[in-house]
Amino acid sequence: MVVKINENYLKLKSSYLFVEVARREAEFREAHPDADVIKMGIGDVTKPLAPAVVEAFGKAVDEMGNADTFMGYGPEQGYEFLADAIIKNDYEPLGISLDTNEVFISDGAKCDTGNIQEIFGIDNKIAVTDPVYTVYVDTNVMAGRTGEMGEDGMYEGLTYLKCNAENNFVPELPAEPVDIIYLCYPNNPTGTTLTKDQLKVFVDYAIENKAIILFDAAYEIFIREDNVPHSIFEIEGAKEVAIEFRSFSKTAGFTGTRCGYTVVPKELKAYDSEGNAVDVNPLWNRRQTTKFNGASYPVQRAAEAVFSPEGKKQINDAIDYYMENAKIIRESLSDIGLDVYGGVSSPYVWVKTPNDMDSWDFFDILLNEANIVGTPGSGFGPSGEGYLRLTAFNTLENTKEAMDRISKLEF
Repeated sequence: MVVKINENYLKLKSSYLFVEVARREAEFREAHPDADVIKMGIGDVTKPLAPAVVEAFGKAVDEMGNADTFMGYGPEQGYEFLADAIIKNDYEPLGISLDTNEVFISDGAKCDTGNIQEIFGIDNKIAVTDPVYTVYVDTNVMAGRTGEMGEDGMYEGLTYLKCNAENNFVPELPAEPVDIIYLCYPNNPTGTTLTKDQLKVFVDYAIENKAIILFDAAYEIFIREDNVPHSIFEIEGAKEVAIEFRSFSKTAGFTGTRCGYTVVPKELKAYDSEGNAVDVNPLWNRRQTTKFNGASYPVQRAAEAVFSPEGKKQINDAIDYYMENAKIIRESLSDIGLDVYGGVSSPYVWVKTPNDMDSWDFFDILLNEANIVGTPGSGFGPSGEGYLRLTAFNTLENTKEAMDRISKLEF
């Protein structure tokens, strides 16, 4: 007998996108140690935690050092004080009512969007937008819901909903029946959005077909357009067919602190092999209590401070700062004749490569000739070929310098 591996992992034909970006950057830095590299690729924030958050974090750490206030294991689903703050600040202003046991605190939306598929059967038909945040695809490949990747860059067994300039980045409904649809809006990587009417089309489809939407709303705080929903639960009937993921990473700079949450409504049903309706909320609760020990107490107190009056002001100032960067990127690239998308209600700007250039070729030109790191669109799926993603998560000075460098390039 020999130990056997999960051979589904062998279907992952290429390196994880951001690992490959980091590898190429490291090689360039080693060859050019004096180069001033500006990173606009991986979506990591640059502004520190807000003072109100740091204060709450420090106070909670001090509590952990005192026998009278020390906190041991907490609830795996998260502390009620944070769930209450989330409901009162993120949902009630939108007219959405939730119970605290519908909100599950975690260490980030990436983990939750990857782990959620565990509670659904292996034979479910999955649909993803294309391009797409790679975690949605890779975790389903790892689980065994797909075949091999074809020469077209698509995995057998997955349904791809193309999003490109030709359809204004609005995905069409699946042409074939599907059970689970991943949607991310504002979108990562394209930075584009859906209106309420456009999102309602998917909610209505899910209701009619007894499907479930996995809705990643990690970037909702960046929304500046009036008719763009901040939550899928703004759409009538969505509680019956959707799970929503949110994060403090980009919202409040928690990329290194790690905190997010997932909303699983009690109304949401899936079905067993005999067609009987099954509540989804208890299944996710069981998964989390079995496999997750909860985000730390100090981190959750820090996240609670995000919703304090001081925290809200400080964090909104940081978001405005990043959105000014996005505006500069969008307008600067447009001025030199490039086609750009996103950057209006998102920190991401999606750039069409000049002269139909390959995504990785454009990446290499920006790195080698302008010392700027972006993210090749092809790494997000076949429809991302011919595009490159730039992020607004940098300093204003670096953003202006990067745009100045690009403006001097000849394509």
